[in-house]
Amino acid sequence: MNVNNVKESSAGLSEFELERYDRQISINRWGLEGQKKLKSSRVMVAGIGGLGSVSSLYLAAAGIGKLLLIDKDTVSLSDLNRQILYSEENIGHSKVEVAKRKIESLNSEVKVEAVRKEITKENVYDLIKNVDVVVDGLDNWNTRFILNECCVRKLIPFVHAGVSEFYGQITTVIPGRGPCLRCVFPKKPRELEVISVFGAIPGVLASLQVIEVIKIITGIGKLLVGRMLFLDGEGMTCEEMEIKRNPNCPICGSLERSK
Repeated sequence: MNVNNVKESSAGLSEFELERYDRQISINRWGLEGQKKLKSSRVMVAGIGGLGSVSSLYLAAAGIGKLLLIDKDTVSLSDLNRQILYSEENIGHSKVEVAKRKIESLNSEVKVEAVRKEITKENVYDLIKNVDVVVDGLDNWNTRFILNECCVRKLIPFVHAGVSEFYGQITTVIPGRGPCLRCVFPKKPRELEVISVFGAIPGVLASLQVIEVIKIITGIGKLLVGRMLFLDGEGMTCEEMEIKRNPNCPICGSLERSK
């Protein structure tokens, strides 16, 4: 996918859509063409937890045409401090099925596909086909690295975020233009059995992910490519760090650099 030349939808926008998205269509450089690009796009949200439950809602609210939601888990009581798609009555039910219903009730124009599966090396290429952007809503590095590699191989933008306690990080991987996750983390970070987190932190990071997705699709603004943003909610600071592509990276090192 050429992130600077997303295909415009041949279909127009209905009067219902024009009114619904009026406040964003009026944004400079967004306009009708930007909204058509969102309508014709397909975005995968991998993991519908603290990050994914927020990002999927805002993506639907913005008018992404098709959402692919992937998560194997069911809702538990300890999810509810941060996973705002769900309520007490959903405990024990499939996250993706509940999410699909909630998102469709928010925006009936969005086509939602719910896949209750674990992402593996064996199924990732089948799951990711025909996707324009992948959003990282995961809570483990094994699956993140599987998605990162697949996105690099298929030249699909990958918007990563991770959270813990009062802290979060975000970067955008555009294969060939900047570093992938393996460049930044050549060794897999330590996996935690339980990740402590204050619920508003994934809400903030997920919102930033949505901003990146919208910019990728519409071509507006500067992406977090070659940069990682760190949020310290306890100290209420935000810092940016330059991250560089590793020419010897086993995942993206062989790609030719694109503009």
